[in-house]
Amino acid sequence: MNFRKKIRKKIYSGDNIMNLSDIRYLPRWIILLIDVFFIFLAISFSCYLIEKLSFSTQKVFYDGRYMYGLIVATSVVFMVAFRTYAGIIRHSTFIDLFKLFLATLCTAIVVGVISFSVRIVSGFRMIHMSVPFLAIFFASSFMLLFIFRLFVKEFFHIAREFRRSTLKKRILVLGIDEQSIAIARAILDNPNLPYHVVGFLTQRHDSKRAHLLGKPIFIKEKIERNTKEDLALDGVLIVKEMMAKNEMDSWVNLFLEKDLQVFKAPSVQKLRDSDFGMTIRNLQIEDLLNRKPIRIENEEVKKRHYKKSVLITGGAGSIGSEILRQVAQFDPEVIVVVDQAETPLYEIELEMRKSYPHIQFKFVLADISNIHRIEPLFEKYRFSMVYHAAAYKHVPMIEENPHEAILVNVLGSRNLATLSCKYKVNRFVMVSTDKAVKPTNVMGASKRAAELFVQALQNTEGNITKFITTRFGNVLGSNGSVIPHFKKQIEAGGPVTITHPDIVRYFMTIPEACDLVLQAGTMGKGGEIFVFDMGEPMKILDLATRMIKLSGFEPNSDIKIVFTGLRPGEKLYEELLSDDAKTMPTHNEKIMISKDPTMAYEEIEVFFKRIIRSAFRREKVEVVQILKEIVPEFKSNNSIYEVLDK
Repeated sequence: MNFRKKIRKKIYSGDNIMNLSDIRYLPRWIILLIDVFFIFLAISFSCYLIEKLSFSTQKVFYDGRYMYGLIVATSVVFMVAFRTYAGIIRHSTFIDLFKLFLATLCTAIVVGVISFSVRIVSGFRMIHMSVPFLAIFFASSFMLLFIFRLFVKEFFHIAREFRRSTLKKRILVLGIDEQSIAIARAILDNPNLPYHVVGFLTQRHDSKRAHLLGKPIFIKEKIERNTKEDLALDGVLIVKEMMAKNEMDSWVNLFLEKDLQVFKAPSVQKLRDSDFGMTIRNLQIEDLLNRKPIRIENEEVKKRHYKKSVLITGGAGSIGSEILRQVAQFDPEVIVVVDQAETPLYEIELEMRKSYPHIQFKFVLADISNIHRIEPLFEKYRFSMVYHAAAYKHVPMIEENPHEAILVNVLGSRNLATLSCKYKVNRFVMVSTDKAVKPTNVMGASKRAAELFVQALQNTEGNITKFITTRFGNVLGSNGSVIPHFKKQIEAGGPVTITHPDIVRYFMTIPEACDLVLQAGTMGKGGEIFVFDMGEPMKILDLATRMIKLSGFEPNSDIKIVFTGLRPGEKLYEELLSDDAKTMPTHNEKIMISKDPTMAYEEIEVFFKRIIRSAFRREKVEVVQILKEIVPEFKSNNSIYEVLDK
């Protein structure tokens, strides 16, 4: 009864594909019987062939029963002696083949000796034409036993490959150049990879009848004309480094339209057999947004950092930690990293001490608003470069707690800037944001206030520090940014939440942002605000739709998109330059200098003293009111502080 239940379950459940792991090995005695059967065939074939080759007209008599019995018995003896039946046939090796050779050879020799001896002693002929017969028997029996094992081995190999191919993703490799062919060959040569190369894809029309590596070449029009089901494809593999951004965008749009998954592989130069399977992965939205990074003037940057003392605030954050990694490449004498987030600071400490054991690091858990905690660092290390990346940046959170933004973004920046001036730091580079331009929220306004203070300090009497500000948009993959947030929502099955269908943002990668910071540190003369040419802005709705499709899902079918409404202080469009700002070019076409309105140091110092006192008293409304006096263009949007603008 249990057996019938198992059979019924096997028939009516599962994927109806034979699982070779369920096929048990045959008992060894059955293998021995099969081998004996092939010995019978070899004897019969040898007798038939000898009779056909015999030219004698005289009939020769011999007893076949004795011949069959002697040969089979001798074969079994040597099969048992050499254990030819003991190996698992589907895993046969050269050793198993050699055992068969020895067993059949010894059988032929022993049978020949016995037959000859019997004939000499008694005159009884057991085998007709014994020498030719035994030669034919040896060859035929060995070939039959060998072919049987070869057939079983190949059958299981083909069945195993078929099984694997049904479980693998069927993909096309984009391109017919040497790079694409090398990637395809690497996949074909590695049966453990979960990909099955169906063919190649190209825009060229002169190759549609040709084959590469035995695979057909598809043209773009074929993909456009057919559905995913008609093509019997799961996805397409691209080599990202081989294409321009516009070309890749065009291909990816086509693949997403056809619901094909898009995978990316490294270039051949980066290819290592040991981890090739790990380097093929789904194309990420960062790959589509990433542009050619700024080229850093390495010699100038190295000169600014080599054997120098460097301070990085916010060094455990997304931007600060990347600045830390890049600065460490230039062998400074000491790098002091300040952050108030304990666990991230510990994690970056472990990473940096492992990666750069020869560099002296000092990781300090501290709040930059506490000047008594920060000043001893300036006094002890006498910094040459200060990178100020510490800030509160989450718009809705800061809108709820404006006094906290003042303590960190305003007071903290003031502490660092004044200490840099006092201890004659060579260069002070502050990381700002595009939200500081015509701000609609407290976070952006607090960063604009910090920009004004840093610029005002540049022109104070006796100052030798060059104060430089860098301003850029949203950073891909940074803590709390939209892309990691969307990824988590997609992994959870949705919904993906967007505040407004028309909201638009600029994007850049973390390496790009940090390249800008380092470049600004070398090219700034003091008092500038550097802005980055961030290309075209992207609608967040388009971003979410592409991310869902790149993850292999259908928007609003598999993963819902829900609009939640603008958050307090949020605006539809971000800007990098204010209306009355004038831009000046630099020798790097991707970087411009924004000539924003400035404020005298004496004037902004009075404002700062007032707003800092209010922040310590937790006077939220008063804090925002003073902030609006410092930054007149600050107009609250979708916020309780809109009443202050009337």
